[in-house]
Amino acid sequence: MEVIQYEHKPFIEANTQAVNLYHLKNDCIIPVFSKDNEKTIAHQEFIDVVMNAAQKAFPMQDITEPEIRVSHQIKGRTPDAIHLNVKDLLDHQKTIYYERMAFIIRIPGITDIVNGNELSLTIGGVRSYNLENLYNKKTLERMKFFIGFQNQVCCNLCISTDGFKEDMRVSGTQELYSKTLEIMQNYNAELHLMEMKELTRDYLSEHQFAQLIGRSRLYQHLPKYEKQNIPLLNFNDSHINSMAKDYYEDKNFCRAEDGRINLWDVYNLFTQANKSSYIDNFLNRNLNAYEFTKGIQKTLNGNSDYCWFLR
Repeated sequence: MEVIQYEHKPFIEANTQAVNLYHLKNDCIIPVFSKDNEKTIAHQEFIDVVMNAAQKAFPMQDITEPEIRVSHQIKGRTPDAIHLNVKDLLDHQKTIYYERMAFIIRIPGITDIVNGNELSLTIGGVRSYNLENLYNKKTLERMKFFIGFQNQVCCNLCISTDGFKEDMRVSGTQELYSKTLEIMQNYNAELHLMEMKELTRDYLSEHQFAQLIGRSRLYQHLPKYEKQNIPLLNFNDSHINSMAKDYYEDKNFCRAEDGRINLWDVYNLFTQANKSSYIDNFLNRNLNAYEFTKGIQKTLNGNSDYCWFLR
């Protein structure tokens, strides 16, 4: 059997950098809640807990090493370096941690094909310390968690409603384990795949795609009272411009010769553009891309609130 080698691309880009689990465990300090000195759930603990829960949920499957992206590095120094100039600091006198972290792990044994693209079951999460009040006492800590699929052709993530928890609040690692395991066990992968395959059956004409792009740009500037009657589009002008460019140039998801483009490709133009989002908005926008594309599909097959975008 031929093994297809895909070009590896980051699942998120923006202002992030790649790190490994060893770096988080050995080179980074752990923030605390300052009023009681209780530690936070460290990024590496979050990843370890999810990996353990994934092994419980999928005991017969191999799990890849985590792919980790971080941003907003917080720097410090040890007390003995209080009077040193920056250029004189030794490595052991520097402290760091990252305010924001996103990671994914893949389960390569669970795959399917949509429109010729191989999808692999993928699990991951986001942690943003800026959502915690670290100047107070320890409270429930907030995380984002998902289970869905990754398109191996482009490394875009595919997330549905039942596989995503936007605001998961936990008191500790045991509760984190229980909640992530529950989401994995309740996730309906078959339904998610079926809905994504259905996107390949509907097309936008070149005129309709142009309407979608134009209306999406207008949406950002609508008066508040008008916008509240239209479904949410959580993408800005920069994302929409990227989609317009990729409609012509993306080698995997561009238009057909007659200008038509199916909704699976439109969806991937959204998720491709979403890679330029910051970590704390990344998963929310990814889900919005899926819900929005399904809404456009309903408009093409009848009537829905999303018809404003194609008028």
